[in-house]
Amino acid sequence: MLKDLIYVIPKTMQSEDSLKELLTSHPEIKFVSLVGIDLSGNDTDEKIPIKIFLKDISGFLKGSIQTDGSSVVLPGIATLNNAKVDMVCDCDVNWYIDYNTNNIDPETDKPVGTLRIPCFFYHEHKAVDSRYVLKNCIQHFKTNLLNLFKEYPNSLSSFGLKYEDIDDVVATCATELEFWVNTPNNPAEIEELSTSQTLQEQYWTRTKGAVRTALEQTLSTMELYGLEPEMGHKEVGGIKSNIDDKGRFNHIMEQLEIDWKYSTAVQSVDNELLVKSIVKETFRNNGLEVTFLAKPIDGVAGSGEHTHIGMALKLKSGKMINLFSSTKNHFLSIFGYASVMGILKNYEVINPFVSSTTDSLRRLKPGFEAPVCIVTSIGHTVEIPSRNRTVLIGVVRDLENPLGTRFELRAPNPRTNTYLAVTGLYMAMLDGITYAITGSKTEDDLLAELSKKPGEDASYLEKDRAYRSEEDVFEDFTDEERAKFFGTAPATVYENLTAIDKYPEKKAVLTKDDVLNDKLINSFKLGAIKRWLVELNHRILNEYIDEIRGYKLLHSVDKALDLDVATWMKIDALKCYLMKDSYSNKSLFSKIRIASEEKNYEEVSNLQIEVEEKMSELRELYSIYKKNLLDI
Repeated sequence: MLKDLIYVIPKTMQSEDSLKELLTSHPEIKFVSLVGIDLSGNDTDEKIPIKIFLKDISGFLKGSIQTDGSSVVLPGIATLNNAKVDMVCDCDVNWYIDYNTNNIDPETDKPVGTLRIPCFFYHEHKAVDSRYVLKNCIQHFKTNLLNLFKEYPNSLSSFGLKYEDIDDVVATCATELEFWVNTPNNPAEIEELSTSQTLQEQYWTRTKGAVRTALEQTLSTMELYGLEPEMGHKEVGGIKSNIDDKGRFNHIMEQLEIDWKYSTAVQSVDNELLVKSIVKETFRNNGLEVTFLAKPIDGVAGSGEHTHIGMALKLKSGKMINLFSSTKNHFLSIFGYASVMGILKNYEVINPFVSSTTDSLRRLKPGFEAPVCIVTSIGHTVEIPSRNRTVLIGVVRDLENPLGTRFELRAPNPRTNTYLAVTGLYMAMLDGITYAITGSKTEDDLLAELSKKPGEDASYLEKDRAYRSEEDVFEDFTDEERAKFFGTAPATVYENLTAIDKYPEKKAVLTKDDVLNDKLINSFKLGAIKRWLVELNHRILNEYIDEIRGYKLLHSVDKALDLDVATWMKIDALKCYLMKDSYSNKSLFSKIRIASEEKNYEEVSNLQIEVEEKMSELRELYSIYKKNLLDI
């Protein structure tokens, strides 16, 4: 049955006549949904009967569909008194059919399908969505790069090319998806998860039971959509599941990763959205829950979504040239070095788009193979590619395949708005390339500047910083050294967002030629701050309250030692300090709520940092207290 379905409508088949013929011959496709991405990365979904689409297909393809802007995150743009947003179809990417296997059409005996059409949001005749920002960025990147080639023809000399040889600039991208899967209502002990992670008991081990079935089905479904999955495997997090009296696995808590083939920038991020949907539905059909939270369990490895960036030239001869690969005895080409330098120099203003939630910043802590420093690794020698997993951005090189040279940004997570994150990366890369080409920099010049020590003068990079390390950033540097050499990672969402205004010269790199303008950036910030405050006050603090109430006195007076009593007194004092008010004092939780109501965001940020520190202290104390009791 599944092989008779269609899954992809490429742009070559998106004419009115082709769509009418295709959709009429597949009556199981009963709905159309226009998929726009707001500035928080949320995708829209609605059910428009296919007969309405076919009746006014020209209006859908060449016109726009109106929606209420209050239903998407565009604060400061689509306001209550000016909320109309137009949705315009994107006919330059693949369209996908999403099938509901739980709803079988009685006439065709096939699952009911919804044609999902990527679109753009327009407000007052201007595009205001994440997809358009990325599409506009890539066009801007190509145009400016071609202009540089034309104005500085020597920049192509190392490749033996002339400007006239170029047919197109190809910006490529790929993402990896990590996620946690568990059986509902079967909680696992955090200490057990942490121990298993430290012992690496789960990494690359066999999947079993429902998890194996769901993973295999996911990869097979991805094949149907032409996504070309490359691998699915267990990640570092997880514990061994149990078997019930019927021979079924339960108490599942595992971390998985799925990889698939790269594509052009916008198409790649659209594909990521599709893969998430496939994963959620497939695992749900197997009785499993999936979370894409960056740090769903404190003290255990979070989930990343490493983002790979590439850049190539398509020649009129049909040949592809990787612009990052060096034609000399070097790690990278001029364009490769300059791109890495552009990202590192401007990362403070890219980071807010990469890590815009509390759990995304919780993931970026030392000890969990997640980056905390603005630093790269390119390898000890040209002959041996780097495998340093402690840096922010790594250089991926295959000596046997120069076309495979690319960068891997390790900071994104499954809830990153990848459209905006990739926009920031390409704008920063263009800034670095412009510096290198207009300044006639050689590979040696750029490698020397990228490898500079703190305090050394540089033409582009900052004097007091280092940007390259081939050492383990976590083990071979103290906290003070990391902060001095590579900067300090933001601790809260607000602290991260303030970097946009703190570094106006770096913000100008993003807003060049209106790719990301002040209105869009402000809207993104307003949405991120609102989400941060709502999540903090109504989810995180409430979860902490439940956790604190669970820390109960366990010892009996006749069996307790003075150590038990003293430890419990510390625990009880911490509990009160965190959440219990008195006539004379407000708890930390109450102070956060008050500061939030007063819109004192800096105070909220400082208080959140203190709350996280006190909660960690409380957990550690209670673990010590509990382990010292003979009877519980």
